[in-house]
Amino acid sequence: MQPLLERLSDLVHAANGTLLLLSAKGFAAADVSRLEQLYAAARQEEWSEFDADCHKYLAELDKEERLGKYTLAELEEEEQSLDRLRRWYRELRSRDLLGIPATTDSATTLKLCEERFETYAEHLYAVISNPPG
Repeated sequence: MQPLLERLSDLVHAANGTLLLLSAKGFAAADVSRLEQLYAAARQEEWSEFDADCHKYLAELDKEERLGKYTLAELEEEEQSLDRLRRWYRELRSRDLLGIPATTDSATTLKLCEERFETYAEHLYAVISNPPG
C-alpha cells in the first residue's frame, strides 16, 4: 500500500471509521495530475483562510498592547482564540494528505501566534504584579 493510503487508513481507523479502497485510473496521465492539482488548490484555499485568521489574531494582540488592555479577562479571551486556531490547524493538517508547502508556512504562522500570545501574557503579568501608584 502506498504511504499516502496507509496514512489515510490510519486516520480513518483512529476515528473508528471504515474505509473502502478501490483502484481507479484516469483516462490519461493528465487526469491524475489534474486531480492532484484540484486537491492541492482546495487545501491551499483552506490554509490561506487559516493564515488570514492568524494575522487577524496577531493584529488583535497588537491592538490590545497599544491600548494597554491588560486584564485577565482579555488574556482568557485571547487564549481561547489561540486554542481555536490550534484546533483548526490540527483539523486542516489531518486533511492535508499531500503536505503542500502552505502546511509548513501555516505551522510557522501558528508558532508566531503562540509566541506573540506568550509575550502579551508576560506583559500583562508584569503590569498586574507592578500596578502604577
